[in-house]
Amino acid sequence: MLNYLLINSDIKNEGVLHSEIKKRGGTALNFLFAETVRKLREERGLSQKQLGQQVYVNHSTIARWENATRLPDATMILRLANSLGVDANELFQLAAQSEESPNVIIVDDSKAILADGVAVLEEVMPNAAITGFIWPLEAIEYAKMNRVALAVVDIELGTSSGLDLCRKLLEINPRTNIVFLTAYAEYSLDAWKTEASGFMLKPLTAEDVKEQLKKLRYPFQAGGIDE
Repeated sequence: MLNYLLINSDIKNEGVLHSEIKKRGGTALNFLFAETVRKLREERGLSQKQLGQQVYVNHSTIARWENATRLPDATMILRLANSLGVDANELFQLAAQSEESPNVIIVDDSKAILADGVAVLEEVMPNAAITGFIWPLEAIEYAKMNRVALAVVDIELGTSSGLDLCRKLLEINPRTNIVFLTAYAEYSLDAWKTEASGFMLKPLTAEDVKEQLKKLRYPFQAGGIDE
C-alpha cells in the first residue's frame, strides 16, 4: 500500500493544510491525491511536462491535478499508475476518496418510477449527485463526461436493454458499480452474467438500496443515513 496515503503528515499543522488548500482552490481529500501524484513524480525525477508526455496530456493538466483543482478520469489514472510505477488500485482509492459528491445515476423508461427512484436515492445518499435518465443514450453521454460511481439500471428500457447499457457503462469506466432494477425476478439470472454489483426488485426502497451499498464491487462514501 502506498505510504503516501498519509501524506498530510508532511504538513506542519491543520491550519497550514487548510490555508494551502484554499490557495489552490481544492479540497482536503483532493489535496491528498494531488500531493501523492506530485511526490511520486518528483521522486522519479520527472517534470510536469515529461509526465504529461508519458500520459498524453498537456503539462497544464498535470498542474491542475497536482493543485487539487481537478481529478483525472479512470483512463488517466491507469496511465498515471503505469508511468509512476505504482498500483493503479491505490490511485483509484485515493481518487474515490477525493470525490466530495459521487455521481449516481438511475435509468428507467417510466417517468413515475424514475421520479420515485431518484427520491429514494437522494434519501439514502444525501451527499451524492443523483441524476435520472429515461433514455439510455443520455446516460451514456453523461457517463462519458462524469465519473459515475453507481448506476441503477432497469433491465427493460423500452426497445433497449439494460444489459447492453451495463456493458457500455463499464466500457466507459470499469469501476462503475451497476445495480439492476426490474419488476421480474427471473431476469436476475441474466443480470448476474454481467459485471453488475447487485440486483433489486421494483419498487425501489431505501432498505434495498442500503443493502446494495454494502455489496458494491467498488465502495464509495455515499453519505448515507446510517453511515
